[in-house]
Amino acid sequence: MANRLQVEFTGLRFENPFLLSSAPPTESDANIMRAFDAGWGGVVTKTIGLHPVVNVDGPKTKFLRASPDGHMSMQKRVGSALHSSWNWELISDKPLDWWVPRIARIKKAHPDRILVASIMAGSGSDRELEHWQTLAKACQDEGADAFELNLSCPHMDRKDMGSNIGKDQEQISIVTQVVKEVARVPVWAKLTPSTTDIVIEARGAFLGGADAIVSSNTFPSIPLIDPESLEFEMNVDGLVSSGGLGGPAILPLSLAKMAQMTQAFPDKAFSGIGGISNFSQALSFFLLGCGTVQVCTAAMLDHAIGPNVIKALIQGMEEFLDRNADKGWTSLEDFRGIRRDRVVTHSQIRRPSSKDYHGGHEAAEGYAASRV
Repeated sequence: MANRLQVEFTGLRFENPFLLSSAPPTESDANIMRAFDAGWGGVVTKTIGLHPVVNVDGPKTKFLRASPDGHMSMQKRVGSALHSSWNWELISDKPLDWWVPRIARIKKAHPDRILVASIMAGSGSDRELEHWQTLAKACQDEGADAFELNLSCPHMDRKDMGSNIGKDQEQISIVTQVVKEVARVPVWAKLTPSTTDIVIEARGAFLGGADAIVSSNTFPSIPLIDPESLEFEMNVDGLVSSGGLGGPAILPLSLAKMAQMTQAFPDKAFSGIGGISNFSQALSFFLLGCGTVQVCTAAMLDHAIGPNVIKALIQGMEEFLDRNADKGWTSLEDFRGIRRDRVVTHSQIRRPSSKDYHGGHEAAEGYAASRV
């Protein structure tokens, strides 16, 4: 039964299409191996870089909850439900030399599971582009099965890193091409949703040779202000900076971004992220054309690496295949992308009568009077 959950994505064989995404849960070899033991088909490491990283002096991740009366706060309340996660954590604060032996250790312990190395450097100079290649060569030499290029971190001060690169089609293409020059494994480009038309950035990645697109990273945001203290609910010395919003709140937004890309590039590979906590939510990404999905917030709230989350995802997919056995569906490929063509422009949605639709204007405004 487990075999029917296997998928091939960018030439790699995954035991199941569910991955633990690059985030706090994947910041150590111990956590990553726990995740594989729990059943995740793949794990993406916390982003590895060459530049010194020092995180803020205080909490780096918190969770926003909503009550039925509309109250929202990072403080837990009886009857409240998870709305989103918020973080301003930077990439791994551990150097490449720390990661290299641990990548080898993880692959030795789990040779049949897919380990994706998330990497990030700058752009705009030969030196920074060489950093991308240094990271890539070091990780693949120790057994990393693929690379995920972090072109999407939403809170980098440097203008040549993270989502600042991810908004520039040319730089995306250049960075991807530079990594492809040395890569012996698939290269995935993780894009920022903070852009006008994500199809443009996706095109840049594919022109550079990307084997897949990953989307969405977290959305730029700031915490709420507490009405009693008048302080931001998450701050250091009263100050706050833009961070990333994830979790359930971004699920519909991420699906919209994904639909744009899978329609524009129906023959390309995509890994979907954004608010997934159960199979029905993962299914939406599959039906839009994704070959794998990644989970973060839900896993963080479940023993850090989501043992119950992955168990439910696997069970959900098995039950879904059972329910649709009469259709001849035996694997993800049998239903992947079958709802991609249902997303259309607004004018294509049926009206009670087409003659009553005037592009949002009153009938007389901007239209010649009928001569009939």
